[in-house]
Amino acid sequence: MKISDDHVLIKAILVILACLTLASCTNTSTEPESSPATLQGEITQPSIEGTYRFVSRELPDGTILQEPDVTGLFTYTKTRRNFNIAVKDDAGQTFGSRVSEYRLTPTEYSEMDILAISNDEADRDRVVYTRTEKTKSVPVKFEGNRIEYQPEGEPVLVFEGTKLTATSEGAFIDVWEKVE
Repeated sequence: MKISDDHVLIKAILVILACLTLASCTNTSTEPESSPATLQGEITQPSIEGTYRFVSRELPDGTILQEPDVTGLFTYTKTRRNFNIAVKDDAGQTFGSRVSEYRLTPTEYSEMDILAISNDEADRDRVVYTRTEKTKSVPVKFEGNRIEYQPEGEPVLVFEGTKLTATSEGAFIDVWEKVE
């Protein structure tokens, strides 16, 4: 059986389309999907990727807490967020841990919690596990290398250089520093 040139061309096109479809589904690019172009002096989108360690917490009365009273680690990969914090105060110890999938674009931050674990505020001996799998989106402000957004139900997060500041109005201002 002789295979025509048209038959070979059609098979080649199908293989190329399959590869392009697979590449678009797996998104193996190292750049964010919606990152602005970097050619001819255009500004690139700052990144939040990295691991941040807790440095200090300022309370409304001006009290500054540091380790071991508050300790934490906050990590952003290209698509996942892992947040862990433990606080020791007059009422005892409290902790929170959250794993989420996220997407950052020039206009919005979207996040879907995979798992959240914390102790109950009213009964600190009780552990609460939450799996919402609901995507929440909020607007993002970009100013130079500064990124600001407020995930639903969380403090305002500001990334600037190697510093992350989390501000919960009337409760605390946490400072984190990038270690990786």
